[in-house]
Amino acid sequence: MVYHKELANGRWAKLSFCEQMANVGSEVGRTISWRNKGNKEYSERAFDRALELLDLTIANEKEFCRLRELLRVRETLVDYFMYDNIYGSSDEKWDKYFLAFNYAARLN
Repeated sequence: MVYHKELANGRWAKLSFCEQMANVGSEVGRTISWRNKGNKEYSERAFDRALELLDLTIANEKEFCRLRELLRVRETLVDYFMYDNIYGSSDEKWDKYFLAFNYAARLN
């Protein structure tokens, strides 16, 4: 299912990398918030949207180093929200990770 049709049709590629990651972080934040409120359905929907935006970012990325990080972020997000959290992620660590992109996006 495509949640962000307008973004998937090319608008996403016009955003800076920091703006893209800040938007992914917003959806991850919603995922965490809904999970902490006990609303599994809304949390899963927010997570699906986060993965969709992250996949759009991955699809547009040309730099190998950045692509490697994006794929690792995707792997650890899926591990944290869907599996056994073998990487030791936490809500606080994800908030901190995406906060940097939010800050950088606002500077521009």
